[in-house]
Amino acid sequence: MQYHRRTFTAGLAGAAALALTGCGGGKSKDEVVQTDANRARQTSQNTYDEGTILKEASGFFGESAEAVGKVVEKVFADLGRPNAYIAGEELSAALVGGLRYGDGELHHKLLGEKRVYWAGPSVGFDVGANGAKTFVLVYNLYDMDEIYQRFPGVEGSFYFVGGVGVNYQQSGNIILAPIRLGVGLRAGANVGYLHYTRKRNYLPF
Repeated sequence: MQYHRRTFTAGLAGAAALALTGCGGGKSKDEVVQTDANRARQTSQNTYDEGTILKEASGFFGESAEAVGKVVEKVFADLGRPNAYIAGEELSAALVGGLRYGDGELHHKLLGEKRVYWAGPSVGFDVGANGAKTFVLVYNLYDMDEIYQRFPGVEGSFYFVGGVGVNYQQSGNIILAPIRLGVGLRAGANVGYLHYTRKRNYLPF
């Protein structure tokens, strides 16, 4: 399956066009790095299979499994099987430049659960604020404390179908794929980063 990409350097007009058309062509200059060695470590014992993630994500969003399934299928095709996921909620506000705050529960296949918080600057689609659920697939996380750092968004890495969208964030070998629903997509395609922390932090920088 070819990855649908759009580079968000044209400002809000390009972002709004993407929201209306669903997904577009082109290829970003930045690529998500998922090495063969990382994929080789994705076994049935230490990672989640696609069916389990689809069941968890669909139940979490309470939406049609079709749209969620296509997005989950896309992430699995790109990155393989995650070894953790985060189920949480966000609040975002935007006036060209925006802010995003969230918190949720990190579930690791082998290491258990841990609470996480995140905040960061972003480019929003419009003016206003909204809350949204977020389901984040996490890759190559072998120490749960390594989640507590900044994760820049990978330029142009945005896939959208049926009201559900995902973009990629990466720091070193660790890759995050936040899946958002509906109005939560407004600032989902962002230029910036999200900072994951142990405690809530209202300073996003």
